[in-house]
Amino acid sequence: MKKNIQYISTLLLGALLIFTGCDEEKYELGTLTVPSNVDLSYVIVGQDDENPYGDGSGAVNFSASANDEITFNYLFGDGKDSEIVADGNVSHVFAKTGVNTYNVTVIAIGTGGISSSKTIKIEVLSTFTDNEAAEFLTGGSSKTWYWAADQPGHIALGPNYEDAGKAYGAWFSAAPFEKSCMYDAEFVFTKTAEGLTFEQTTGSAYIPGTYAGKIGVDGDLCYGEDVVTTMFGVKSVSFGPASSVATIDGGYRGTSFSLSDGGFMSWYVGASTYEIIQVTENLLKVRVEEDETYAWYQTFTTVKPVQ
Repeated sequence: MKKNIQYISTLLLGALLIFTGCDEEKYELGTLTVPSNVDLSYVIVGQDDENPYGDGSGAVNFSASANDEITFNYLFGDGKDSEIVADGNVSHVFAKTGVNTYNVTVIAIGTGGISSSKTIKIEVLSTFTDNEAAEFLTGGSSKTWYWAADQPGHIALGPNYEDAGKAYGAWFSAAPFEKSCMYDAEFVFTKTAEGLTFEQTTGSAYIPGTYAGKIGVDGDLCYGEDVVTTMFGVKSVSFGPASSVATIDGGYRGTSFSLSDGGFMSWYVGASTYEIIQVTENLLKVRVEEDETYAWYQTFTTVKPVQ
């Protein structure tokens, strides 16, 4: 009986301490205000009476405003990545050939993640094509690409800003077979009646240290679909004019391609648009922007290297 009384007393004392501790810690969330008066306007580049859908570049400048917002998130309705901007101003290129209709949504995000949104419908013309690049990527039907792992610099890192014309991997260049966990990846480009598709059929997602902290994982490691959910599945491919700070300085092709639904080529930095540096029947060199600071350079081949 005495042991039972002591046991019950201990439980009551513990509960009292927990209750007291909870009572002393009071968290202030602040006022949660829903953003209001969300507005979205746009200007199609080159639009006039003779060109109601623009000049064919597919470029559109958007401007959003709202009350009590912290930032804006754009969803462009063309399968490309969303874009978050603080001031509401953003430019976007719609690359699908012809006159196409897109539902563009801007989400005004306030305190505590509370949001309001507005959606508009726009019609934009894109006349940009690169049939030669499409033929190189697909071989006219379907072609599989691999990391050019045996080549020095098949992964490289450089600045994504004007830095004395350094349109190359000035900061890092990988040695042959340096990133061993990712070289089993295979990428298939296929020509269809509607255009081009892309699919990573096997392999993993390599997340470099520059990006890993942004999504809360350890860097310089390979991960599966449980971490990067957009890795697999058939993606559509759209071409557009390249416009990076390296396009002119680097003497690049002037073409970029984008993969829909968050697609990427094994190296994951949250980007799905690749600027083509060079493409031939068996060599593909691209540049992909991680953010305003980092740009990655990648090389692929149609003949899988053997270590």
